[in-house]
Amino acid sequence: MNDLHALSVCLKNNDLSILDQTQLPNKQEWLVCDSIDSMVLMIQKLQIRGAPAIGIAACLLLATRAEKGVTRERFIAEASLLRAARPTAVNLMNNIDSLLEASEKEYPVSVVKEAERLFFEDIELCDKLAELGNSLIQPHNKVLTHCNTGGLATVGVGTAIGAIRKAHESGKQIQVWVDETRPLLQGGRLTAWEMGELGVPYQLICDSMAGMLMARGEVDCVFVGADRIAANGDFANKIGTYSLAVLTHYHKVPFYVVAPSTTVDLTCKSGADIPIEERDSFEVKGVKGGFGACVWAPEDAFVYNPAFDVTPANLVTAWVLDTGIYSPEDIQIGKLLG
Repeated sequence: MNDLHALSVCLKNNDLSILDQTQLPNKQEWLVCDSIDSMVLMIQKLQIRGAPAIGIAACLLLATRAEKGVTRERFIAEASLLRAARPTAVNLMNNIDSLLEASEKEYPVSVVKEAERLFFEDIELCDKLAELGNSLIQPHNKVLTHCNTGGLATVGVGTAIGAIRKAHESGKQIQVWVDETRPLLQGGRLTAWEMGELGVPYQLICDSMAGMLMARGEVDCVFVGADRIAANGDFANKIGTYSLAVLTHYHKVPFYVVAPSTTVDLTCKSGADIPIEERDSFEVKGVKGGFGACVWAPEDAFVYNPAFDVTPANLVTAWVLDTGIYSPEDIQIGKLLG
């Protein structure tokens, strides 16, 4: 395979390395990923995260293994294991399905070509999203975002953060409110780090501060990503997104969903059909990783820890896909993805 490099994924000499996002922002550590088990573990530990990045990284690993001589039968079995690594984000499933289809002819060359195509496709999709999303951001806007949707979550410039980045680079002099994003602090650790690297003016806030800022008129718009969008426009995203949508609806603040068309799942009629991953209780009771370790809850505390929530379509101002900007009226007539 050709060498490929992104902010959190690097393929060199047919060896795949992953930037360990659990160590950010304090440490930039690259981990070699040379087996299906290690990739599954990295996905589940969120060392690699973000729906597009997970899908691309999994495909690159499968393609390198195919090129190194893994039989097609074993390739199919390994693809099945990776496909089930995270249940909510649909990009992983879509990308692997594309590889499986490609493997039906001229294996393994066809798999390598498809994995490389998916890599460059994601870069192109992100560029389109950035342009379209930027068109919705006005000069001097104060933009609020949740979780992390930048280069760490994709192999391009990002989705929602891609639009924010484009607005900054366009000289619009925006300011960004970064939700810390409990319980795993992807906003505080990752988005804040990306904003700093890009030179975008930002301020980090607790998730619970968003409503107060909206009430004060300090938020002009909210931009979030998505892990899966249902046919009716309902979408799953990092836990806390639904709360933001309710707040924006009450305060009449525009609420935009920015995601590639690969995130749309037309087999899901509504958000009720989207499976929601539940994660380890320790994530709520404390923190651990490269940023330290601290436990603040009783050891025997019962915990409910869904990783995602579903936001209904009627709370969305517009969906920004690489294929265009869709209004609620568009969604009602089934125009999502045309």
